Amino acid sequence: MTEFDREYLKLVKKILDEGIEVENRTGINTIKIPEYSFKFDLRNEDPILTTKQFFARQAITEMLWIWQMGSNDVRELQERNVHIWDEWMVDEDGIYRIYEPNTINFDADKEVDVIDPLSVPVSDPFGLKNKFKNKLDDNGNVMKAKSKIDGKNIKAAKWYGKDYAYTIGTAYGFIVNRYNHTEMLIESIKNYATTDRRKVKSLWQDEFLRTAVLPSCVWSTEWNVTGNELSLMVHQRSCDVPLGLPFNVTQYACLLKMIAQVTGLTPTTISYSINDPHIYVNEIDGMKEQLRRGKKYDELSKLGSEELISMKDNLEKEILVLDKNSKEYQVMDSDIRVIDMILDPVKPKLWINPDIDNFFKFDNSKELMDIKVVNYKHMGKISMDVAQ
Repeated sequence: MTEFDREYLKLVKKILDEGIEVENRTGINTIKIPEYSFKFDLRNEDPILTTKQFFARQAITEMLWIWQMGSNDVRELQERNVHIWDEWMVDEDGIYRIYEPNTINFDADKEVDVIDPLSVPVSDPFGLKNKFKNKLDDNGNVMKAKSKIDGKNIKAAKWYGKDYAYTIGTAYGFIVNRYNHTEMLIESIKNYATTDRRKVKSLWQDEFLRTAVLPSCVWSTEWNVTGNELSLMVHQRSCDVPLGLPFNVTQYACLLKMIAQVTGLTPTTISYSINDPHIYVNEIDGMKEQLRRGKKYDELSKLGSEELISMKDNLEKEILVLDKNSKEYQVMDSDIRVIDMILDPVKPKLWINPDIDNFFKFDNSKELMDIKVVNYKHMGKISMDVAQ
């Protein structure tokens, strides 16, 4: 396991042991603690999770979509076979539809009023004090919306307008592009390395919160140059620990290494702070399985090679008769992977093409030719549903 695995599992255990259950906008409760923080030194290892399968290509592509492409267009991710933002995309009619987390009786005729995000002031973007008004159509009638996904009941809807169709509104890459964040960051690091103490890039802009489908979770970065070393502080306002955090940590480690490379500096530490780290209640079983894997790794690490090889051989014979969709199969498959990781240990590493000296020339195609995770072994996939 990586050190990131160990720190990550500490956080998971802390949430499950000490967290409280709360309601939230998604309709699926979470177990949460107030805050948490990590610190990673990239000179020792790249923080990449191994206790469950990590999908590096998707994570890094999303990061480039935001910080290199400056895009909020979900189709650009879909063209690269990345679908993590599909559920937050504004539909072609300019309406963003929110669906029930678990539809039992599908009603294709169910319709809801479409609300207007711009009906509240900039100072109250989430309608805490001022109630959202309904959007009126060209005839002065309240605009209505039905489900566009067969089998899922619509729960609510917001009007963003056809100009924002296929996007996530004014969030993430929209902000990076509007404020020229990446170019200005590189300019500051290259030409004002130690004299500029204002290397702060914020994706949380009050002016654009009303029309952001999902306001940025990782919302702020602070960059520091000391000598020839580049370090980074990352701040996250809310964190889905099972699904979001493994992506986010590796993404920002990758971004730090890329920015350091094109500015001629050595990447060092990431200080990572999280407000409201949480686990959705429908993710708890998956997290318990991940904790089991970490414990299994430590237990088996105490055994000798011969015993481990014999154990692996027996498991590989037993698994042949199991249903691949059964929990027993998944546990046994994970244990085989754990043994393999102990017998043949390798450390996962972010490989970044050393020939690229311009951040905007790193390949962001579906193939992602210039950035790879190498030497990667994991303990198997853990499937969990995203809460919209």
